Amino acid sequence: MSLDAEFGKTMLQLITSRYEDRHWRKKIEKTLSLPQSGVGDEHQQQVFMYLKLNLKAYKSRRADPDSWILGGYATKEVIDRAKFQPHLVGEGISADDVAFLGVDPGPEIDEAWWEEMLVAWFGAPEEEEPSEETTVDEAATPDAVKDPART
Repeated sequence: MSLDAEFGKTMLQLITSRYEDRHWRKKIEKTLSLPQSGVGDEHQQQVFMYLKLNLKAYKSRRADPDSWILGGYATKEVIDRAKFQPHLVGEGISADDVAFLGVDPGPEIDEAWWEEMLVAWFGAPEEEEPSEETTVDEAATPDAVKDPART
């Protein structure tokens, strides 16, 4: 399951409007580190990837975790470039697809909403099916050895 169009729009508004707020900066960084597959709408997914790639701070080739340039002129420039030159975001992106960037989504968007958005991003966890090895091992092992106290 991934974000629907309304959730996606609000998430993109949050990223592009509250980046100067210290309270939201870590949450925005965490959102940018999520996989793009969590965004359901194709155009919003392109906008998300544009922001993710263009807000990524320069990193060396070491295996450091990603970091982001949030705040200041560089972030504003990335957002303005998307709004005024939507063709840079991706193929088929129009001005209407990016018009909402930088607009605060409103006071009802709080930490509880953000937590709900994360749940929607990843959806319900899939039930794990036992692998063939586990099934074969359990079938070959006598019940007496399956006792957890003995292992």
